[in-house]
Amino acid sequence: MSTTLPAVSLPAYDRAQLTPGIVHIGLGNFHRAHQAVYLDDLFALGEGHDWAIIGAGVRPADAAMRDALKAQDCLSTVIELDPTGKRARRVGAMIDFIPVETGNGALIAAMSQPEIRIVSLTVTEGGYFMDHAGRLDTGAAEIAADAADPEAPGTAFGAILASLKARRAAGIPPFTVMSCDNLPGNGNVTRQVVVGLARLSDPAFADWVDAHVAFPNAMVDRITPATGERERAMALAFGLDDPVPVTCEPFRQWVLEDDFPAGRPALEKVGVVFTQQVHAYETMKIRILNGGHALIAYPAGLMDVDLVHEAMAEPLVAAFLEKVEREEIIPIVPPVPDTDLDAYYQVIRERFANPEVADTVRRLCLDGSNRQPKFIVPSIRDNRVAGRLPRGLILGTALWCRYCAGTTDSGTVIAPNDPNWEALTARAREARQNPAAWLAMGEVYGDLGADEEVVAAFAEALDALWTNGARAVLTEYLEG
Repeated sequence: MSTTLPAVSLPAYDRAQLTPGIVHIGLGNFHRAHQAVYLDDLFALGEGHDWAIIGAGVRPADAAMRDALKAQDCLSTVIELDPTGKRARRVGAMIDFIPVETGNGALIAAMSQPEIRIVSLTVTEGGYFMDHAGRLDTGAAEIAADAADPEAPGTAFGAILASLKARRAAGIPPFTVMSCDNLPGNGNVTRQVVVGLARLSDPAFADWVDAHVAFPNAMVDRITPATGERERAMALAFGLDDPVPVTCEPFRQWVLEDDFPAGRPALEKVGVVFTQQVHAYETMKIRILNGGHALIAYPAGLMDVDLVHEAMAEPLVAAFLEKVEREEIIPIVPPVPDTDLDAYYQVIRERFANPEVADTVRRLCLDGSNRQPKFIVPSIRDNRVAGRLPRGLILGTALWCRYCAGTTDSGTVIAPNDPNWEALTARAREARQNPAAWLAMGEVYGDLGADEEVVAAFAEALDALWTNGARAVLTEYLEG
């Protein structure tokens, strides 16, 4: 008896006819489920075939991804986790992967070629070497090394500078540098890092980069869980023996500033929004979606809930999200072109509750020291400016503090889940007796630690969490 495997969509174009136009650094799951998919869709329309991707990485760990993808002709398996039925496709937008090597010579040479008109990046929010004041961290070892030896750089940004310098010397116009990472003003941040790094070794060249290289801002969105045995088994169910498949939710969004002096693919034909108001979309997403993630993550983590859709099925967590979003987040989000914020939030709720994604609460709890100042604190601050005390958001950040103490309400030990975990745990335990110590983290809270009403509300929430646990505290908050 034969078993028919589900259909897999294959590239609807001749990959042999593709030529490169983009070097992309950071071939993680998000890029392969987002930018690569948009380009795959565009190529299927018979357009943009001179914009294929050459993949790249600058970390030793990237070599394993290169080996895996090169072994399958640089095709990526992307499985959309629709609750009505999974769909698999093989994405063919990438045609090569540059060798990963010390000094990044091959990467610099590839980016120096005139046909490369865009260099894009997904190096994670924490990969931009920014200090807590939003400036380049010149004390970072990797940055100092690149400044001392700019011809053999170890970072993506150093490699970008070396190739821009080579292009300038050869009379080749600069490429556009396009960040696809989830951080506010990602184009502006990338400019600061690249120009700031150049200034450490060649100030005149830094001025040239600042004047001649485009760094468009972008808002990107798609939930892409980490790949493990579950995801590899899904690929096998489609008949694909792929060690690095990508799973993702059906939803995706990409909003871009149209600032590409060297040209760009016609991505507007496949759903990308080009606008000069990227910041409005970005604020909406960061406050409502990323802030929402934080609101459900920490109470769920303290209640020993493992998966995000299970957190949304917990009435207390779902109601906490609803109340804070409705009363303290959505009212202070500025208008977004052609967007109904209420409808956007309803889509967010549905995405969080998708059981097929099986996203983990632990992933949402990761790196709070980097995420809280971007996703939660701005909403607290805007409410204070408006004369309101946002008790739900303050409870949300108290839940983060309680989580960082290192145990759930049941006493289960929480494995380290932040680059600064050891310091955060020590401070969280100190805050049990001295709550103001937590809000004294200026790199996270800025001047909120001097706001007496915020400090009092935080202290009350944190004491209640230690005394009664997250479940009881959420119940009391929701009962008003």
